[in-house]
Amino acid sequence: MTARAPVKPDLADDLAASLAAANVMACLQCRKCTDGCPVAARADLKPHELVRMVQFGQRAEVLASRLIWECTSCQTCITRCPQKVDIAAMNDELRRISSAEGKSGDAAAAIFNNAFLNGVRRRGRVYEVGLMAAFKLRTRRFFEDVGKLPMMLRKGKLPLLPKSVAGRAEREAMFQRIAQAGGKK
Repeated sequence: MTARAPVKPDLADDLAASLAAANVMACLQCRKCTDGCPVAARADLKPHELVRMVQFGQRAEVLASRLIWECTSCQTCITRCPQKVDIAAMNDELRRISSAEGKSGDAAAAIFNNAFLNGVRRRGRVYEVGLMAAFKLRTRRFFEDVGKLPMMLRKGKLPLLPKSVAGRAEREAMFQRIAQAGGKK
């Protein structure tokens, strides 16, 4: 007899067991989430399609989707959903799983998300110049929107020096609790 590889839990089971327990199996595919989603028109998948793929266990396709990274967590989906399927919470967990399994690749949204969280962790707020510098270095999109820089500086939209918020120890403790609970750092 040959030894079998352990079966990975179903993606819907992973989500149900997570802190962001989004009951994806309750989805009726009414598409109300998609109709209200501000990013649905530009995403590779629509929110209702993503939920259906989770229901059918299409793990690789779901974790490689740009939608999980482009979701703004605006909560429009759960507000419109008659079953209260929390797609934003589901996407938070899918981002964590995708990163943990190394599936996020070089998605620009994933890089931006990590740079944003690192800035908040360090300073307690966003430092836009540092955020964009980190993003541009990691994506190698150095000159993509450089024409906007002079106007933004002139109008004072981008402070040259970062500001920090008190409470660094508390922020660090919060990020550590998230890491211990299974979230990414």
